[in-house]
Amino acid sequence: MPDLSVQIGSLRLKNPVMTASGTFGYGTEFQPYFKVSRLGAIVTKTITLEPRMGNEMPRIAETPAGMLNSIGLANVGVQRFIDEKLPQLASLDTAVIVNVAGSRVDEYAEVVRRLQRHPRVDALEINISCPNVKKGGLAFGTDPVITGDIVARVREETQKPIIVKLTPNVTDITQIAQAAARSGADALSLINTVLGMAVDVDSKRPLIARKTAGLSGPAIKPVAIAKVYQTAQSVSIPLIGIGGIMGWRDAVEFIIVGACAVQIGTLNFVDPTGPVKVLEGLERYCKDQKVRSITQLVGTLQEV
Repeated sequence: MPDLSVQIGSLRLKNPVMTASGTFGYGTEFQPYFKVSRLGAIVTKTITLEPRMGNEMPRIAETPAGMLNSIGLANVGVQRFIDEKLPQLASLDTAVIVNVAGSRVDEYAEVVRRLQRHPRVDALEINISCPNVKKGGLAFGTDPVITGDIVARVREETQKPIIVKLTPNVTDITQIAQAAARSGADALSLINTVLGMAVDVDSKRPLIARKTAGLSGPAIKPVAIAKVYQTAQSVSIPLIGIGGIMGWRDAVEFIIVGACAVQIGTLNFVDPTGPVKVLEGLERYCKDQKVRSITQLVGTLQEV
């Protein structure tokens, strides 16, 4: 069997397939469908300092090549997450990465401070890129100075690996990536959803109550591939590719342009066993190509 293990900061993953935040619940919801421990890691839904109800309905709409969502980071808050959700993940034989967000820099720091003491938390993914909240989100992730401030502040609170999740809704993603890397990020995950909108032409009303939302799915894969490729040329820390991965070939594309791992998002709603199928496809590809270690594929894009 090929070696599928990858290194993310100080965290060693047995394979490069993860789930994407917001598409896999708190990590327990998909256990009836497949053995979650087969994955390299799971990424929980976003956790904030206080509980959030999220945005008003409707907040999900299907599109021809993906979906719009405006959930608004609904979650139980960090204390209930620690007390109720994390204990349910104790038996999982895979890495647990907790996605973290806040409305202010000190909120990010406080959530990280509480989580870093828990042994079941293996790494933290800092969400500075959600387009569906009024405070924080894109306002942070589009500004390299604020990005650097947030990363530096949470770096003070933990020695666990810090992954910063980047938005594509910027002119130059490399500036944000470099700011995060300089300030102590161990890795970057990209991309978060692309800002989008859809309208019911009969009622002339938006399909999402908040009007705009985050677009995910196959429609954004070319955008994500380009952003990963650009970022790989500008930073030396590991990259995790996200965006429209619906099969193993999509995952291989991300790895070839520079990602060392991938996250599966929208596919989870289409096929709950999708992440395992992607993993099995990667294994077959490496065997067929006689690739001994998947790390040998990272950044192997050839010129036309």
